[in-house]
Amino acid sequence: MQQGDSHNRHDAHDTLHHEGSDVDVRAILRFGAWLAIVMVGIYAAVWLVFGFFDRREASESVRDFPLAAGRSDVPPQPRLQADPRQDLRALQRRDDALLNSYGWADREAGLVRIPIAEAMRLTVERGLPVRSAAPAVPAAAAGGTPR
Repeated sequence: MQQGDSHNRHDAHDTLHHEGSDVDVRAILRFGAWLAIVMVGIYAAVWLVFGFFDRREASESVRDFPLAAGRSDVPPQPRLQADPRQDLRALQRRDDALLNSYGWADREAGLVRIPIAEAMRLTVERGLPVRSAAPAVPAAAAGGTPR
């Protein structure tokens, strides 16, 4: 090698370049742009479809609960419940009376009913019943084979 060739290679004005065949930057940017356009298009399509479904549902759905107050249509005969709300209130009053009073659940078996608040207080005070742990039986004594 000659001394002049060495000097030309390390010249301060030389710039470094990448090989043009390694990466096609323009193709990557075009792909990214098309991907963004497709994503926005899909978002708009889904938004329009859901808007259509919302409008259709709002026009077809019944607004009131069937047992709502002020409902003028009554079911055809035979009507098994004349006033379902009153029947529900009566059921709740009976249940509340059972849950909050003393009484016999089964007199012959000697089972009594106590108010639920009292039952919870007694459970906290006395604790829940616990079974005694059975002694562990070795596998050989039980007739099994060890694994």
